[in-house]
Amino acid sequence: MNLNKKIVIPLLLVILAAVAGGGWLYRAGWFNKDKDGHSKVEHAAKQLYTCSMHPFIVKDKPGTCPICGMELIKKVDDSAAGGSQTPEQKQQAEMLGHVSVSPTQRVMANVATIAAKQQTLNKEINAVGIVQFDQSRQAKVTAWIAGRIDKLNVNTVGAYVSKDKPVAEVYSPDLLATQQEYLLAVKSRDQLKNSPVAAIAQNGDGLVSSARQRLMLFGVKESQILELERAGKPNIRLPIYTPLSGIVIEKMVQQGQYVNTGDPLFSIADLSTVWVEVEVYENEFPNIRIGQQVEIRSQSFPGRPFSGRIAFIYPFLDPKTRTVKARVEMANPGQKLKPDMFVNAVIKSPLGSSIVLPVTAVMDTGKRKVVWVETSPGMFEPRDVQTGQQTDDKVQILSGIKPGDKVAVSGGYLIDSEAQLNGGGSQDHSQHSGEKAPAAPPAKKDSLKMDDMKM
Repeated sequence: MNLNKKIVIPLLLVILAAVAGGGWLYRAGWFNKDKDGHSKVEHAAKQLYTCSMHPFIVKDKPGTCPICGMELIKKVDDSAAGGSQTPEQKQQAEMLGHVSVSPTQRVMANVATIAAKQQTLNKEINAVGIVQFDQSRQAKVTAWIAGRIDKLNVNTVGAYVSKDKPVAEVYSPDLLATQQEYLLAVKSRDQLKNSPVAAIAQNGDGLVSSARQRLMLFGVKESQILELERAGKPNIRLPIYTPLSGIVIEKMVQQGQYVNTGDPLFSIADLSTVWVEVEVYENEFPNIRIGQQVEIRSQSFPGRPFSGRIAFIYPFLDPKTRTVKARVEMANPGQKLKPDMFVNAVIKSPLGSSIVLPVTAVMDTGKRKVVWVETSPGMFEPRDVQTGQQTDDKVQILSGIKPGDKVAVSGGYLIDSEAQLNGGGSQDHSQHSGEKAPAAPPAKKDSLKMDDMKM
């Protein structure tokens, strides 16, 4: 009997302890099934494996993900991986759209955050352009009087001419007669200037002035008229000068040719300054203004950019290319830029100061633009934002966040997928705002085995 008591009493104590422990586990919810159909007891007794990119894939043994082929990792409960959480954090995690990311998930998904801050964003607009003549520095040399080209000092296109040197000499009977009239008028004025009759003296001055005016209308310069007075005899040939110095771009006359009044002889262009007409697409047209600096790059001179400024924006749109032309005036030292040369232009447009984030921080769902903000360590919430101008890797944020907010710039899609698994996320949030979520596409047959997933 004493032996039975020694055996029965400890056995009863063990049974009572097991019953008490089982009751405590039951009240703590260890036997309740979770989303993947397993209880906490099963998870504690059995090690499960999942995919870091597709967390809904759960297996009971190591292997590879049937979707992406990555090696499966050990599935860790959020409570064990993330440590103890305060009641406020648990309440926030249960709120719609809020996501708690464990340190393991953060490292695997490369989740990185930066603090939003105000800064100046400069947009660079790339465009193509064509070098053109500066139209304000072009001129034509014409015949001011009918006659014969006795001497041609310029014989080739591309030759440089100076406005101080004649490009041709013309013989004209009308010009010769007008010079003789002027010399007679000067001689008459000298004879009549001592006349006691004032009207006769003034008449002599009038004859000289009239003859001088006729010579100037024929293109004779003041210096040539003074030389004519000193020589006392007419010049058989009249030198023809250009209105500006530059390059001959067109030659329309030959030596010995007869020309009429107004006939063009040469076309001259000064290439020390050129125009570059760049074509800007209509979506970038609001960012260009007169006076903006433009950097011109040519394949003929790699690594040597030229600089100019926008002088004029054409008031019409090309309906074929959907572009607006802007005229860039720029110096052309050494005449390196040739007319009709294709160039690339970079227009630098300052966009002012605003909140600027990397482009990777903004998730575009098609209807909304969302960023994930870390409200507390490991806790993220979605924010709808309104974006402005965008450069290659930066984007303006007009509203939705304020300076100092910690924004996820990478790993946002993992946070969004976690939010959707928890019933939130950027797409699920549209359903709560009254929008209808798009229907999921039908699953392909035999694409995945449902045994690999524990939903």
